[in-house]
Amino acid sequence: MKPLYRLTFSALLVAIGVIAGNLLYIPIGVAKIFPVQHIINVLSAVLFGPVYAVGTAFAISLLRNLLGTGSVFAFPGSMIGACLAGLFYLWLKKPVFAAIGEVIGTGLIGSLVSFPIARFILGQNVAATFFVAPFLLATTFGSLIAYILLKIMAVHPEFTRYMRGDGK
Repeated sequence: MKPLYRLTFSALLVAIGVIAGNLLYIPIGVAKIFPVQHIINVLSAVLFGPVYAVGTAFAISLLRNLLGTGSVFAFPGSMIGACLAGLFYLWLKKPVFAAIGEVIGTGLIGSLVSFPIARFILGQNVAATFFVAPFLLATTFGSLIAYILLKIMAVHPEFTRYMRGDGK
């Protein structure tokens, strides 16, 4: 695939992530789950690989923080999740493993990495597992939605070729 195509489509995903990041949510009881970042992480990991997935996640987190709509905790969660999603897909060649990589990377590792940020950088005294439940819930829903989208794309090979830049 041509690098310009990857860069352009990644920029489109960044725009979607920044704009829709706070608009699309799933109400779960009193909580709201924002799955857009996780959907984008899995899609970019499968379509473009781990490097572009991490770059896209970083750009979305940075822009949302600069615009005041994001949190500093988006960096470790989204970037680690995107990296693992991309690596799992690269190694195992199945979209389900990209979704699993996103859940492990964001829901478990990213949430635990957020603890030192909260404690030492922001001065918030929270338990080490404080972020695990919300991160895990959001990334599970987002990864599931992305997996469903990828399965729909797989049914239509012409769409998959176009998305990868192989088609016309």
